Amino acid sequence: MIKNLDLKESLFILENNYIGHLSYIYQNKPYVVPITYYFDQVNNAIICYSGEGHKIIAMRKNNAVSLQVAEISTVNHWKSVLVHGKFEQQFGSGAKAYLHAFSLGVKDVVMEKEQTKLDFISEFSSKIFKGDTPIVFLIKIEHITGKKRKALNS
Repeated sequence: MIKNLDLKESLFILENNYIGHLSYIYQNKPYVVPITYYFDQVNNAIICYSGEGHKIIAMRKNNAVSLQVAEISTVNHWKSVLVHGKFEQQFGSGAKAYLHAFSLGVKDVVMEKEQTKLDFISEFSSKIFKGDTPIVFLIKIEHITGKKRKALNS
């Protein structure tokens, strides 16, 4: 049986995960890529970062994006959340503050979920290379929906 998640359940899934699938449009074609994220409850936004490239160029041109996060146990037991929002690139000290929050937040989620202590952002994200300046961006949340499936006998 498939049911809608209430907002509280959807927010719980966002808070307790760090890998999602980012979707965006480039040259009238949809793209979906995996991405590491952190849900910033205070600002009701998703924090991400990337190197300069295809997705950043695309999101600068069309800032309407979505992020899908799923918890899948079996074919009959899963939850999925879809966030619709707007890409918003960050700059200067604001970008540094968000990147710091991202790093600490993801480390906390990994510690809670996997009982693994991480010390450096490079341990869970490969986007920072020597000399690269990360592009920090938010997905300013406009709408959240969620679904779940749970077998009747479980």
